[in-house]
Amino acid sequence: MTSATDDARVLSVEVTAGVARLTLDSPANRNALSRAMRAQLRTALTEALADDAVRVVVLDHTGRVFCSGMDLTEATGGSAADQGVNEFPELLRLIWDAPKPVLAAVRGPARAGGVGLAAACDVVVAGASATFAFSEVRIGVVPAVISAVCRPRMLPHAVHRLMLTGEVFDAATAAAGGLVDLAVPDDEVDATVAAQVTALAAGAPTALAETKRLLRSGTDLAGQFPALLELSARFFAGEEGQEGIAAFREKRPARWVPAEE
Repeated sequence: MTSATDDARVLSVEVTAGVARLTLDSPANRNALSRAMRAQLRTALTEALADDAVRVVVLDHTGRVFCSGMDLTEATGGSAADQGVNEFPELLRLIWDAPKPVLAAVRGPARAGGVGLAAACDVVVAGASATFAFSEVRIGVVPAVISAVCRPRMLPHAVHRLMLTGEVFDAATAAAGGLVDLAVPDDEVDATVAAQVTALAAGAPTALAETKRLLRSGTDLAGQFPALLELSARFFAGEEGQEGIAAFREKRPARWVPAEE
């Protein structure tokens, strides 16, 4: 993977008819959560939520991949304090605690932090081409930070198995497990998102904000994140994490993978 520079535009923003569409636009690195992507997404979310003209936020993507998770080129060799995952809780909280509804349109693979990004949204629409995986364990790290948004959304037995195995699962499995709200054919994603936007915009802004606050009230993200972040950053910088990241980038099995006989 390649990482975008801080000055590169990796996110496009369009505000039309009360809808802020934030489009992950870095297909060269599979829309990874690079330093630039995190910064631009944070700014765009903050501005959209502060804009009275915006009623609904849609998180979309260009290219084949929705979001591949943290940019592993930036995770190589850094200490726990230097890992990009340290900035991720703020992004998840911006979406989770947003007073406006946030939708995700997933049209391709979502992995690791990309799954967490979708899970933080209020409504997730996934096309048939969408696939998901909690791939962290396979590169020697822990899906700690994203667990704060995935566990409240998903059925316990589903998130338990899928986080442990790291296996790839389709949109239908994601919907059955609670990660995806609406699984539709690829050519129906746009119409389904538009219908959900219309339904959400029909609600009164303050009533929507209070209803969302009510629905989120049982989950204390702020209280969970310090311990989860310490765990996640420690594994990213640790021996297993660095070996797993190197193996992924070098397209070889990590040393803990049993050799085939």
